Amino acid sequence: MAVVTVAAISCSCAATHVSTKTKIPPAARPVALEASREELLDKYNMMARGVKSINATVELKPTAGSKYSGVIEEYHEVKAFLLAERPEKIRMIGQAPVIGTTVFDMTSDGQTFQVSIPSKNKFLVGQVATERTSSKPIENLRPQHLLDALLWPEVRKEESVLEEEFNDEYGRYYVLTVLRGGYQTAILRKIWFDRADLQVARLQNYGPRGILLSDAHFADWQPLIGDQEQLPAAPAGITSFPREIRIDRPHDDYRLELAITKLALNAEIPADRFELRQPTGSELVNVGENRDEKQPPKDPKP
Repeated sequence: MAVVTVAAISCSCAATHVSTKTKIPPAARPVALEASREELLDKYNMMARGVKSINATVELKPTAGSKYSGVIEEYHEVKAFLLAERPEKIRMIGQAPVIGTTVFDMTSDGQTFQVSIPSKNKFLVGQVATERTSSKPIENLRPQHLLDALLWPEVRKEESVLEEEFNDEYGRYYVLTVLRGGYQTAILRKIWFDRADLQVARLQNYGPRGILLSDAHFADWQPLIGDQEQLPAAPAGITSFPREIRIDRPHDDYRLELAITKLALNAEIPADRFELRQPTGSELVNVGENRDEKQPPKDPKP
């Protein structure tokens, strides 16, 4: 929700882990709930259809070891303000704690993206459809990578869906595999449901040849009561939302973990809040024009 940017920004910080995996002794594991494929699809699509916009305050956890480290290495924490709206609008502003200095500001409308990095005095612009991986790490920041983790794509009736169970030492899951049709059938995404509560625990999006583009994990589902009191009504049928989200982009070489501290769903967001203008005196970088850049796998359109 911006994201290579966020990754870039947060990659070198040392903060508390948003979530960790803990092995659960068999005797302590909760009873596995039962659900049909139709019930799981209805539960997922209720969230996909119901959440139209997100206005949130989040804390970002950087991950060490990524090639994007160094963008905000002088900061240990990053607080961000995040806006997302269907179909493909997103903006995230990251600030250093206490002093409130802007670490990054990025936005995308699904067609183009802009990223401002004041500490580097750079303003990046580029086309989402022609996204490239550059040899210059600072030019790999992308806001649109957060969208699929925040605003889930609906599973349409014409899409084929397979169902399976998966068990390991961490828990028991239902997994729905959504297939991409055409001349050759391929995996489009996998939706994991934790059978302890039947909440979505993981979303994986795939590209051509089965390439894993994005792997998002969800945890700490909390009721919307309290956060949504300022709104006329919460989205129909939606009573909770995950407060811990981890996004892995293996082919972009970054991981982003965020903890939501304040949340409003379906609040009206003025269009100008998604606008980002180039700061006076900053260097304009047109991402995708350098010859040393290579094309990575693209996120498929559902």
